[in-house]
Amino acid sequence: MQPLKAHVRNGRLVLDEPTDLPEGIEVELVFADGDALGADERRELYGALLEGSDELDAGQGEDFDKVITELEART
Repeated sequence: MQPLKAHVRNGRLVLDEPTDLPEGIEVELVFADGDALGADERRELYGALLEGSDELDAGQGEDFDKVITELEART
């Protein structure tokens, strides 16, 4: 499902586009300009990204389309 975008109008969240979500469904809202990562989690994430970048530079990467196909087959 694609993320939904909304704006605050008169103290209420108003979706920018119609949705086909079922009536009464509960949704979780997260601010677009921030995230829930703490400092330690952010350092861990950046470390993992740098490690992955180094692996790609060393020719140890995997084909993106192949990985996506394999992940989609799991569902």
